[in-house]
Amino acid sequence: MPNTVLIGAQWGDEGKGKIIDVLTDEADIVVRMQGGNNAGHTVLVGKKKYVLHLIPSGILRPRKKCIIGNGVVMDPVHLVEELDGLAKLNINVKGRLFISENAHLVLPYHRALDELREASKGKGKIGTTKRGIGPTYEDKVSRVGIRLGDLLDKDRFSSLLRKRIQSNNRILRENGAKSISYKKVLEDYLIAGERLRDFVANTFIMLHEAMAQKKRLLFEGAQGTFLDLDHGTYPYVTSSSTTSGGACTGAGVPPNRIDRVVGVMKAYTTRVGGGPFPTEDEEMGSMFHEMGREFGATTGRARRCGWLDMVMIRHACMVNGFDDISVTILDGLDNMETIKVCVAYRLKGEIIHHLPSSAIDLESCEPVYETFKGWQCSTEKCKSWGSLPLRARQYVKAISTMAGTKISSVSVGPDRNQTIRLM
Repeated sequence: MPNTVLIGAQWGDEGKGKIIDVLTDEADIVVRMQGGNNAGHTVLVGKKKYVLHLIPSGILRPRKKCIIGNGVVMDPVHLVEELDGLAKLNINVKGRLFISENAHLVLPYHRALDELREASKGKGKIGTTKRGIGPTYEDKVSRVGIRLGDLLDKDRFSSLLRKRIQSNNRILRENGAKSISYKKVLEDYLIAGERLRDFVANTFIMLHEAMAQKKRLLFEGAQGTFLDLDHGTYPYVTSSSTTSGGACTGAGVPPNRIDRVVGVMKAYTTRVGGGPFPTEDEEMGSMFHEMGREFGATTGRARRCGWLDMVMIRHACMVNGFDDISVTILDGLDNMETIKVCVAYRLKGEIIHHLPSSAIDLESCEPVYETFKGWQCSTEKCKSWGSLPLRARQYVKAISTMAGTKISSVSVGPDRNQTIRLM
């Protein structure tokens, strides 16, 4: 397998964890390069369900090495809890997990500020997970953040933490929020730091040594293209680069060492939180929710659901340079009599085939649909392309044609074995 970046082509929750798990068979090292524990990757192996937030999905495969890169922001206390959860499942991570010493720390005041700001927005809420991710990236950009390497030096961490807590407590008190206890945070984080010490490494050097040895790298993106800080539906976005370029900055790998970019997209569309959603269909959402489907792995919130939006998918193909696409949850459409696909927008009386730059304009867009006949039978036991219903194959082919990109796999269920490889 060439060095591969895997990116969500929509608003996250596309099923990246499962596809990463499938592709990990062919990789030596799996790298997480951005985001924090605001993302959840769900992998089903047999009857066991694993939900990972910070640790790359590749950890579920024995002998595979995993790296949390410099572009990730991490809560060390949460990470220790995630490690303990894996230990209870008898998954050994020793000598297989490495964390960049340059990864920035999410601290309790980041979460407090996140919650305070979200509450102050009223109806204009973005829909943040309130995990403190945005404020942590703010500190990083403002050059006042605290990194994992700092945590391993007790004196340095104590000094940096005291200054940041004093500064942020003033803001919290001025807004009627509870102050953060310096003593408790110091104690909790130093304990977590000692638990993580053996995992901390110069991952930049590790990755470049691995490439020199012709090791195969798989980069695991979190969230999705349209949550990207620059290319997403701003301001309803996350605070990191969720597109393919994020692999380079978030891990320290040059662009010319990336050989393949894979997009992951649902056969329909979902998003969590606020923001424009041209193809949203509340009836579809209610149907999925009644079936117990489409609830967030991280927050448990019901996802908003709608029809496939090919205007967005084409845009994602351009931004990321997808070499191929993996279509997931095709089985979600098994009972549909009619399936709609958005092929263009109507904005202010004009038909447009591109994504507007403004979220306000996107909110005003009306979808122009092309209609497909549903296959109305289960695809969950299909093991090959030929075993899929004819109309399901026609639907997937139409996606490929409209996207101008090859389809590399089709997923018809949550288990890793319910994946039809086409490439």
